[in-house]
Amino acid sequence: MKLTSLITGVALMGLMTVGIAQLPTVTTGLVAQAAEQKDSTGLTTKQKVETITKNKGQFGSGDQLRRFFFGDLEPVSVQPGGAGMVVNLYNKATDTTFAYCATYDVVVAVKQGRITAFAASEVK
Repeated sequence: MKLTSLITGVALMGLMTVGIAQLPTVTTGLVAQAAEQKDSTGLTTKQKVETITKNKGQFGSGDQLRRFFFGDLEPVSVQPGGAGMVVNLYNKATDTTFAYCATYDVVVAVKQGRITAFAASEVK
């Protein structure tokens, strides 16, 4: 074996060892970043809930709810309120319940946790 190929092999092994040693710190950062990663809307999950909470009671907030949590909402209960009946929709990923009035396409209340009935004053 030639001396140059031996030196080249040792140098390459040294580079690979340094690259592998840095790998855990890179993957740890990626895992933390994925927890609050923005999606196609450009918002994190927390920002979506805050936006809907800020816009509750305004026309179109129901459309916003459907866009942000398409396919992730589970109906929990129906209760009197709004312009007739309000549907309480639960999002398991955010552990949040939204009270939605379909007549006016409006989110009327938002609370953390799985809520089956909001107070009457919240959903009027």
